[in-house]
Amino acid sequence: MHHDPISDLLTRIRNANSARLQRVAVPSSKMKLHVLKILKDEGYIADYSISDKYHGVIKVYLKYNGNKPVISVLQRMSRPGRRYYTSTDNIPEALNGHGITIVSTSKGVMTDKEAKKLNVGGEVVCKVW
Repeated sequence: MHHDPISDLLTRIRNANSARLQRVAVPSSKMKLHVLKILKDEGYIADYSISDKYHGVIKVYLKYNGNKPVISVLQRMSRPGRRYYTSTDNIPEALNGHGITIVSTSKGVMTDKEAKKLNVGGEVVCKVW
């Protein structure tokens, strides 16, 4: 039983990267789809596909540079036991701006750069680089 689906997603991706797998399957949810869309748009994963949108499985296709995974760190920031909310001015940068921070805002799930551009804060989901 998983209490934090986003942590489960990030852990499955980390473990699959360590094992050099081409793809990993995760249970589907809307929040996971938003996070995966950002990871794909930013070039951290190759692709993802949905077998059944609401009760099915998402297949995440991982991306590698040669034999090295593109994602070196996936760090969960906000957890169910300790939520991490921030204003626009205090959104943390991942790896001094070379990575991305995923933020869940009132205008949707987006990267730190988009949130700063739209001048919205929210819950800091994770950092990726």
